[in-house]
Amino acid sequence: MEEIYANVDSITSTKQTGPGSSQRRFHGAVLVFLGLLSVFLLAGLIGLGVYYSVVINNLTERLQDSNNKLSSMSEERDLLLANLTEKTKEMEKLQSLSVQKKTCPAGWRMFGCSCYFLSSESGSWSRGRQDCREKGADLVVIDSTKEQTFLTTFTDEETWSWIGLTDRDKEGTWKWIDGTPLTSRYWETNEPNNGGVGEEDCAHIRTGKKTEDNWNDLSCDASLRWICEKNAGV
Repeated sequence: MEEIYANVDSITSTKQTGPGSSQRRFHGAVLVFLGLLSVFLLAGLIGLGVYYSVVINNLTERLQDSNNKLSSMSEERDLLLANLTEKTKEMEKLQSLSVQKKTCPAGWRMFGCSCYFLSSESGSWSRGRQDCREKGADLVVIDSTKEQTFLTTFTDEETWSWIGLTDRDKEGTWKWIDGTPLTSRYWETNEPNNGGVGEEDCAHIRTGKKTEDNWNDLSCDASLRWICEKNAGV
């Protein structure tokens, strides 16, 4: 009988320490590992969340600073534009008053702050310049489209008149008599062409023609009328 009980205890002890017990320990270890991994993952996610929160806050602050600076710059720009507009109006008013006080001699026409004279006689380019100088003026220098338009309509008839433009000093390099280089050009089509023989060194304007292309080069010895220009007097 004692032998039977001893055999039963032996069988029971074998069952408790056999393969089933090992599987339970393995499953327990896996559960512990998974639990720890979950904790680490959760800690990592929390850390990333905090990091990105800090980054977003920094970006938001920088964006707000940029918006504030941009707003300040816009206000300064608007203020500068307002001041510029005011100064421009004041300058135009002063120029208007200045023009109103200036006068031109009899026979001269005013445009802007200058007086213009169209000769009744004709002569060479040099003769025209000499006559202008004797009048306290010089051959006209055209430095704006408005002035070019004014001179184009100087007379109702088509008139060839010398202007203060020449390439006498250097062939092909046109300069005004005051030494300024030629910038705005109103040459007729295919002009200046130097006459094909290298003799056309002085320019004239054809009043009564189209404003955009009514200049031509001609021999300085040709006989034309001329246009003088001088500052308007008080």
